[in-house]
Amino acid sequence: MAMQAQEIEDLIRDSFPDAKITITDLAGDGNHYAAEVIDESFRGQNRVQQQRAVYAALKGKMDGSQGELHALALTTKAPE
Repeated sequence: MAMQAQEIEDLIRDSFPDAKITITDLAGDGNHYAAEVIDESFRGQNRVQQQRAVYAALKGKMDGSQGELHALALTTKAPE
């Protein structure tokens, strides 16, 4: 079952309540999304650390072939 953009945002928001989060459905199919997450907690972390934190927030929704979320292009950064 495909995920809705709001579901993805809600999962991320649970871990990053003050973040600026933008979710875009890239293919219009509910399976291929892009997410931009801008949060102060990323300051001083490298990109891999930032992205791992966001993937952890998704609580396994991208795990394996049975995951509900099939593709997520992720951009993370601290606010400027």
